[in-house]
Amino acid sequence: METSLEKQPYESTKEYEEYGGFWLRFAAYLIDSIIVGIPLAILSIVIFMIFFGTSDAFNTMISDPSYMETEMTNEEAFAFMGSYFGALGVTFLVNLVVAVAYFAGLHASKWQGTVGKKLLGLKVTDLNGNRISFWRALGRYLAMAILSGIFLIGYIIAAFTEKKQALHDLIASTVVLKK
Repeated sequence: METSLEKQPYESTKEYEEYGGFWLRFAAYLIDSIIVGIPLAILSIVIFMIFFGTSDAFNTMISDPSYMETEMTNEEAFAFMGSYFGALGVTFLVNLVVAVAYFAGLHASKWQGTVGKKLLGLKVTDLNGNRISFWRALGRYLAMAILSGIFLIGYIIAAFTEKKQALHDLIASTVVLKK
């Protein structure tokens, strides 16, 4: 099902004539990783500090160094593990939401690409040069996150396709164009 976003016309066929190659796309992803990664790392540390700050076992470990030499009781171990897994779960969900909002949201936006892609003159379109919908961008991001990372084969494929499409581009029927 096509949405109104997918039907919007391609801005300029002459402005974007080449496909974005591997190294240019890699540089854009590196920029995006820094933009998203640093704030998420700080936020993850804060989340863990909040969860462990409420754990009596953690407070005791910090305040009494000799405590580390004693054996934990089952209750202390469960409290510590509960804090750890709670922090891990919340951190995972926050990271997922932020990454999806950043990558899928910006690929489906008027920019047609993330900040890294925009800085390097790249944009993501469907095979006809039109802006992609959020749902297609979400599918593209999930395919990239899940499939392309396996042995990097999803990225290596781009070297052998005519339109320099990685595996996630082939799955989502998208291309990355360069100015």
